[in-house]
Amino acid sequence: MTDTTTALPSSPLLGRPGAVAGDGADAGVAAHYGDPNREQRLLEEGLAVVDLSHRGVVRVSGADRLTWLHSMTSQHLSALAPRQSAESLVLSPKGHVEHALHVVDDGESTWITVEPGTAPALVSWLESMRFMLRVEVSDLTEAYAVLGEPISAASAEGEPLAWVDPWPALVGDTAAYGPETGHPGESRRWRELIVARADLESAVGDRPLAGTWAAEALRVAAWRPRLGFETDHRTIAHEVDWLRTAVHLHKGCYRGQETIARVHNLGRPPRRIVFLHLDGSGHLLPVAGSALTLDGREVGRLTTVARHHVDGPIALAVIKRNTPVDAVLVSEGVAGAQTVVVTP
Repeated sequence: MTDTTTALPSSPLLGRPGAVAGDGADAGVAAHYGDPNREQRLLEEGLAVVDLSHRGVVRVSGADRLTWLHSMTSQHLSALAPRQSAESLVLSPKGHVEHALHVVDDGESTWITVEPGTAPALVSWLESMRFMLRVEVSDLTEAYAVLGEPISAASAEGEPLAWVDPWPALVGDTAAYGPETGHPGESRRWRELIVARADLESAVGDRPLAGTWAAEALRVAAWRPRLGFETDHRTIAHEVDWLRTAVHLHKGCYRGQETIARVHNLGRPPRRIVFLHLDGSGHLLPVAGSALTLDGREVGRLTTVARHHVDGPIALAVIKRNTPVDAVLVSEGVAGAQTVVVTP
């Protein structure tokens, strides 16, 4: 995960009863409020909200904003309607994933939320691509904050500035390398509310809070990749199933598109994301980053490990494409049974 260049103050919601601060990429917000399993259940019931105020917030304004973003990123954005959201990627010239964007337009500006600490790098790159277009880019992370909630939940009191559904339903001109129906993400959709940072506590109101542990467990159960967790400097969109939601296959040229088209046409990404049910009979679980082996040979790495309130220990991992789909993989002595997300 990219390190933060401008550290934000810890969230005021860490002052709520039971709050335990997160660490690593999720430092500055609560990992949990004393009962992660209960927090997961409340999230699934649409009753709780997650403090994501460590995420970056970028605003792009100006008449050319949507056509400009459309020309540089992986998603079809030129006709994005107000309050309609999208997921998009910024790729390197060789097609590797550099930024994952959650995008919404309010009719006057386009709002983008990104992983903690990545907003400065994104803004710097966008500024370098402005040329003579009518666009203005602002890093508003210090002024605005993000809250996460299930898509079915009632919104906070008062209309939020904008909302983003970073896990959209399947749309046309995308590709699913895994199951086209029955994907758990279809029933576990999520949205992000963008609110003034000064109004963060009032936007939560008296709704129960859930920490990032609960949110991450539901993300893993939904097979959803996260930048800096399921990705590294070599990741291409096909490997982590981002062609399902974040890439439009029939739009004009953009940076990295050649790799998208070539690998899609060949159908053979070098690695693939998998969902794992881990053996929970022991006291300890392997940690993210641990090697996964098959018959003593390393075939990949765990990327996110979580405890689900129903399924128990679960994980996402990225493994070599040709690893047998029925193979039981082992990490630090713990066995994991695969569920195919991206077919080999």
